[in-house]
Amino acid sequence: MTDTRPVALTEAPNTAGVRGLTAAEAIARLATEGANVLPTSERRGVIGIAFEVAREPMFLLLVSGAVIYLLLGSANEAMVLGAAVVAVMAITIVQERKSERALEALRDLSSPRALVVRDGADLRIAGSEVARGDLLILAEGDRVPADATLLATNDLLVDESLLTGESLAVTKNAGSKDSDGRVFSGTLVVKGQGRAIVTATGVRTELGRIGVSLATLPIEKTQLERETARIVRAVAIGAGLLSVAVALLYLVMHGGLLDAVLTGVTLAMAILPEEFPVVLTVFLALGAWRISRRGVLTRRMPAIETLGAATVLCVDKTGTLTENRMALVEAWADGVWCVLGAAALPPAVIQTIECAALACELDPFDPMERAIVAAAQPAAPQALRIRAGWQLACDYPFSADFLAVCHAWRSPTAETRVAVKGAPETVLKLCGIEGDAQRGALAEVEHAAARGLRLLAVAEAGWDGAEWPEAPQAYAFRWLGFVALADPLRASVPSAVATCRQAGIRVVMITGDYAGTALSIAAQAGLDVSAGALSGPELDAMDDTALAVAMRRVNVFARIHPEQKLRLVAACKADGEIVAMTGDGVNDAPALRAAHIGVAMGKRGTDVAREAASLVLLNDDFGDLVETVRLGRRIYINIRNAMSYIISVHVPIAGMSFLPLLFGWPLFLMPVHVAFMEFVIDPACSIVFEAERSDLHAMERPPRDPKEPLFNVRMLIDSLLLGVTLLIAAAITYQWAIAAGRSEGEVHALGFVAIVLGNLFLILVYRGADKSSIHLLARPTPALLWVVGGTLTALAVAVYVPVVARIFRFAPLAAVDVLIAAAASAAGVLVPLLWLRARHSLQISR
Repeated sequence: MTDTRPVALTEAPNTAGVRGLTAAEAIARLATEGANVLPTSERRGVIGIAFEVAREPMFLLLVSGAVIYLLLGSANEAMVLGAAVVAVMAITIVQERKSERALEALRDLSSPRALVVRDGADLRIAGSEVARGDLLILAEGDRVPADATLLATNDLLVDESLLTGESLAVTKNAGSKDSDGRVFSGTLVVKGQGRAIVTATGVRTELGRIGVSLATLPIEKTQLERETARIVRAVAIGAGLLSVAVALLYLVMHGGLLDAVLTGVTLAMAILPEEFPVVLTVFLALGAWRISRRGVLTRRMPAIETLGAATVLCVDKTGTLTENRMALVEAWADGVWCVLGAAALPPAVIQTIECAALACELDPFDPMERAIVAAAQPAAPQALRIRAGWQLACDYPFSADFLAVCHAWRSPTAETRVAVKGAPETVLKLCGIEGDAQRGALAEVEHAAARGLRLLAVAEAGWDGAEWPEAPQAYAFRWLGFVALADPLRASVPSAVATCRQAGIRVVMITGDYAGTALSIAAQAGLDVSAGALSGPELDAMDDTALAVAMRRVNVFARIHPEQKLRLVAACKADGEIVAMTGDGVNDAPALRAAHIGVAMGKRGTDVAREAASLVLLNDDFGDLVETVRLGRRIYINIRNAMSYIISVHVPIAGMSFLPLLFGWPLFLMPVHVAFMEFVIDPACSIVFEAERSDLHAMERPPRDPKEPLFNVRMLIDSLLLGVTLLIAAAITYQWAIAAGRSEGEVHALGFVAIVLGNLFLILVYRGADKSSIHLLARPTPALLWVVGGTLTALAVAVYVPVVARIFRFAPLAAVDVLIAAAASAAGVLVPLLWLRARHSLQISR
């Protein structure tokens, strides 16, 4: 049983005039004392990033090629590769810093938030913006953002194990002279409420003095990153062995040690897929940044990988599907329903509203309590006078065993009033309402719920005893009536639910609300409510097998306690579903952690829920969550397209580094040529594909199989086939130029133009890999235009500017030669593409 013993409100003396800071004062103190953050050693500077780049295999190969060119006396080629070394270093540093800045911004967002009083109004801010002198409002589930002295407490318990190592929560009391009268940065409020004035921030806090930082999230490698790293290592080893073999073959056939080593280095550069880690780092970091712009914070990168596979979205009703903008619209007393604001209210209805307001917290955070207190101002002003002038002597809080809030008030003249509001079944039982009277009252609840209203029963009692009772059941309550609240459905929800249905994603509502209200809102949202609602007590009566069967058909779960969410998540997972679960409370944390994608509410969620979740909805909007699924699918598709492109484009580069040696043709590619290719490949895979827009039909396909590997057999075969056909086209062009008696410079230029243009065709193909053919050229992104334009310009310079052409060993080409190379590369890419699409379409139709 939950402890519901009364706890008196405790206030520190001489604190009535404390009002916190103004916005201007806060800005001035932050400027003087610094932000409320602790220093972190994880941020890498430019030198640190440059040192890591210098250890990359591609960087070492470029340096090796430059050194060999110098030893061979080819100063121009050495200078070009030296410039490539600088450019690779600069590009990588820019990409790494861009990714790190995105991650740092996300970590700042995910730091503990704080509710403060600024300019006399409650304001939710980032923990880093808390200033010394701010008035904090603390509630259950909050992470304390700074050291502070308590001004008032209500049953406040704080977990200080981070600082003290003691697992037992500490009771805090306002006015205490020792540490019990203070709260410390980084500690966790596990129960109750409090107000405190900030005394220290940042490094001046107790947490800062021991050098611990909770606000910084570690950057962890994802499973996908580890998988690709293993592939890169395996290919690098294979490339190294093959390069040694080719160098030895060249040495045997032609002699010349340095030329042989240069040939081996060229092949290694052509094979090594060093872009794989770049793609994952950039795509995941910038993907998380893009999602944050939609109002969704990514706390754990693997969640992005999982989004495209989600099959079930378990969401709360209040604030997620609805606007969380509660308003008291009606009240019932003495058998009469009255609409607020329509006419003068009967005395019985006024008394009901007054009593409901007295059963609200002093500083209400819950939207329903805020609505009740707001409605009482014009309808029952006596309640506000009592709340301001009487003492809240006892507080019986809401719990899983007592679905109501009960307050006992004492006036300065010792007069007492006890008010309770809560779930109708709980309050009616307190009042001893049974039989026909109970059935009639619950019929009113059913009727109101069918209209989408949320009903709270209200009752009142007196008390003449010397001591307050241990439990609210000791009072002789008299039932007064109901107050009805409405929370309208968000305008974006019906279309978002329809989008989920098209995408093969099932939306399940899980709420603590009454079943009738839940079904009404679910029907308005577009959920299938034909199977009715399953209640918490009914869930408890089911075994796991029966619950799994019910989960397949029921989309509405009502009167669900937070701890029951964990069982619902487990049932979905056991049935093979990929589950996203929303939550906001301390007790939601296990379910959020257990779900494949835990989603915490950003506005009304506790810091405990945020820390347990993978994602945070900053606006608590279901539409944002659905849009995040769309973005997640986009990120995954773009990663796959980029990886496929990388596999394909390395085949002709590696092949044309090896085939001339095998067939006795003049050597074609050297490190300077491969370096040029890399300046096309890197921006294409890390910029063009990352910026690619979502497919218009991305949310019309079922979720992907989460067990499907990124590098599946079909992807590898298709990518290799496109690469091989482009290699064949380039080799035919090269051999034709030799057979036609063209000069060596023209032969090299023709083959090179064929590969570079084929590379651009591959970019167009893969950016439209999940779209219709018309999208290959339509809707170009700015990144695509820059890469294509820059590549064609650089290619023209390499072929037609004499100084540069000599470095690449090219001779100018006639327009017809360029057209021949373009036709060959287009045929090498588009012909197999059409065949693959026809083949896959035939397989699907069968």
